[in-house]
Amino acid sequence: MNFFKNLFSKNKNIESAEPAAPKKAAEPLPEMFQGMSLDVFTEDGVELLTGQVSEYSGTDLSLERLPGWLAFETCPLGSTVFVRGYNRRMQSFNLRATVFESTRVLMKLKDLKVEYIPNVRKSFRLPINGTAAIFREDDERFSRPEQCVLIDISTGGACVESEYVHPEDEVVFLRFKLDDYPTMTFKGQIIRGSEHKDDRFRYGILFAQLTRDEMTSLTRTLYNIQTGNRQIWDRNEVGTWG
Repeated sequence: MNFFKNLFSKNKNIESAEPAAPKKAAEPLPEMFQGMSLDVFTEDGVELLTGQVSEYSGTDLSLERLPGWLAFETCPLGSTVFVRGYNRRMQSFNLRATVFESTRVLMKLKDLKVEYIPNVRKSFRLPINGTAAIFREDDERFSRPEQCVLIDISTGGACVESEYVHPEDEVVFLRFKLDDYPTMTFKGQIIRGSEHKDDRFRYGILFAQLTRDEMTSLTRTLYNIQTGNRQIWDRNEVGTWG
């Protein structure tokens, strides 16, 4: 026993032959553009605001209101928030940041770091706040448009605001035009509805499944609008899917 005791006691000051594990490098921040829209959430997962990038440098980020949108919800300085956006492949990214400045028209963030957040919305959602029209399923000639506001849209569906009453599970057609792209018409189903304000209602519409080509075209269109890219991506003349 003394032999082993003496053996280990002699080696106790010898440095380990195994090198220390290198520190994991911080994941690089995603590429962002001026005018790019981003969602900001509280630590509790509550959506705080949607804004557009006005300045981006290093680990600092400034967001301002989207054109036509109302004032921001303010947030205490020093608060931790999470920022979500989408890269060129429409893959979502999530960032952790600290609130540096928060007003009704501007939010400044610092100390941006890549963060993994489970159970976030998978499809790209672009805030629009533009005009659109809903048609009943039996209106085959699209002759009775119900004017509404397109709040946001993704490749999976859209949120609209309307003065008309629609039951859940109703099948409708949604027609809209994004910037200078062709008018698009999608068949979908109302999967949720709620009273909003001023006797208006908000509806979530789930689109009928798109083909691969339709999905690619819509995704590229949404990304171009998000980043302010006006490049033409194989636009068709009709833009009617459904």
